[in-house]
Amino acid sequence: MTYLDHAATTPVLPSALEAFVREASRLGNPSSLHSDGRRARAVLETSRERIAHALGAESAEVILTAGGCEADTLAVVGAARAARRADPGRTRAVTSAVEHHAVLESVHALADEGGEAVLVPVGADGVIDLAALEAEIAEHAARTGVVSVMWANNETGAIQPVAEVVELVRRHGGNAVAVHSDAVQAVGHVPVDFGASGLDALSLSGHKLGAPAGIGALLAQRTLPLAPVVLGSGQERGVRSGTVPVALATALAVAVEHAVATLEAERARLVPLRDELAAGVLALVPGARLNGPVGPAAGDGGGRLPGHVHLTFPGADVDALLFVLDAAGISASAGAACVAGVTQPSHVLLAAGDDERDARSVLRLTLGSTTTADDVARVLAVLPDAVERARSAGRVAARRG
Repeated sequence: MTYLDHAATTPVLPSALEAFVREASRLGNPSSLHSDGRRARAVLETSRERIAHALGAESAEVILTAGGCEADTLAVVGAARAARRADPGRTRAVTSAVEHHAVLESVHALADEGGEAVLVPVGADGVIDLAALEAEIAEHAARTGVVSVMWANNETGAIQPVAEVVELVRRHGGNAVAVHSDAVQAVGHVPVDFGASGLDALSLSGHKLGAPAGIGALLAQRTLPLAPVVLGSGQERGVRSGTVPVALATALAVAVEHAVATLEAERARLVPLRDELAAGVLALVPGARLNGPVGPAAGDGGGRLPGHVHLTFPGADVDALLFVLDAAGISASAGAACVAGVTQPSHVLLAAGDDERDARSVLRLTLGSTTTADDVARVLAVLPDAVERARSAGRVAARRG
């Protein structure tokens, strides 16, 4: 099998799995006061310190969650509700139009509570329009509770100008507006330093880095007010109740450390493979289009994540394309979310100006730790015929309806 869906999930690191199994075999709730509980607490806090150190944070800023979606929700909904309680006039939650659904659904949920959801447009490359964001913040700073802009897009791999976002929010809104970034796709792939970023909060997910699924974290400054979204016994600074899974936390620490330590070497390895794959597809498949930042600025991975190749094949039936690739032993994904088995047009490409038909004809190939030059060659050998077959299926579907 050729696995090119690392943005969806990546293989568990043997060292992370070993750490998980070792700790899972031990007894002790970290909230208990007996010796087993104290031992578990010590392991948990050591894991928290390791995560913090690797990402430029303080251990007290690491709030463990069940994954990236929960971390996003806690950051956006928790910060917005806390801001509104302190100042009922702060009703606006601002984000980009290309965010992960965890953030988009969070701002819409806030709107259902009487708040205001503001989606800032992006350019054709999927990068946020900073002028539009600045105009929004400058005019409505006193009414804004939270701004959330992802570090890198999960579909196209476009890296967003997070530093500029933080700067303009601080210039117009000071520290009264919380700034969050969904860095689920960025951590371990591009340098991320929470302390230096100026952000109030940052989300990450373990299974994107080599930890088992079911663990993530929200890095949140200690001065950031957060209203809890999971209620209970007050674990994790009182904003994320529930028994903290020590074994998963240990595995996350191992995975984060490994991803950060190997980042530059892995980036140097993946960028040439990514660019070879993208160039090969464009040369071999008529009408294919590469989405996201392209050109010299992206050549070293600076404008786009080092492992992302997001393509549009106009007229192709994406379900047929994925089926043909899977039959050939290639695991990939559509650049669109699937709801109840029905492929939806990519909201990222719609926001970037694509029409609905093209936004349905997309393929996301994401490289990772298992990817080799042979994998790239295999995809290039199979993809032209697969796209032609998918376009034939698309023509049949169009005639039928």
